Amino acid sequence: MTAIPTRAAGAPIKIGQIVPSSNTTMETEIPAMFRAREAVAPERFTFHSSRMRMKKVTKEELEVMDRDSDRCAIELSDARVDVLGYACLVAIMSMGKGYHRVSEERLTRRTEENGAPAPVVTSAGALVDGLHAMGAKRVSVVCPYMKPLTKLVVEYIESEGIEVKDYVALEIPDNLQVAAQDPARLVEIYKRLDRGNIDALVLSACVQMQSLPSIQKVQDESGIPTVSAAVATSWQMMRKLGLSTSVPGCGELLSGKF
Repeated sequence: MTAIPTRAAGAPIKIGQIVPSSNTTMETEIPAMFRAREAVAPERFTFHSSRMRMKKVTKEELEVMDRDSDRCAIELSDARVDVLGYACLVAIMSMGKGYHRVSEERLTRRTEENGAPAPVVTSAGALVDGLHAMGAKRVSVVCPYMKPLTKLVVEYIESEGIEVKDYVALEIPDNLQVAAQDPARLVEIYKRLDRGNIDALVLSACVQMQSLPSIQKVQDESGIPTVSAAVATSWQMMRKLGLSTSVPGCGELLSGKF
């Protein structure tokens, strides 16, 4: 784990996020999980973000957007954040297999060059690491993306040693429409997946598609450990901060076991 920067005793921990300009979910779901943690643990948090321009979820727009992430990392390090999250899973996965490691290393270097070193988490890397932590070797996945991008996500996950048994692609190209989906629908959508002999359900392999209200419901109903890209991002941030990873009502990964 990376040590968090020195801060005054009792000062809140600063959570930084790099988000697409059209993302309206990660600045609600990530704080919701950390606030839920505040109910059971002493640490307190503040939340800070910097935005990269992106409206349509296409490979071309994602590539242009990713180039702006360095600027965002520098801006957030100006605020001396304690951890920094790159909150766009498909942007990372569309850049090529293993790219989350390249991105995390580069953005960490930007914070160091700015004199405010902070550990960097990508949602893509967090999801892969979270699935490995749970011992998940075979999963089924729900994605909002068009099929070509969904296949890139599936191939990326599989390149990290996790078999994707089945997936649902909701084929929503507009990023604001992705956020507008009712997370309660996922309680029915997941039933379209082949769930036989899988180790985990990825209820939302997208940080823009809301899923937090349904994570625990689906896990309880299906009996299958259930996670999302946002849940995994929170988990990885907590690990990088050296904190316990127990958050009530957020599924298996935030049960405190991992």
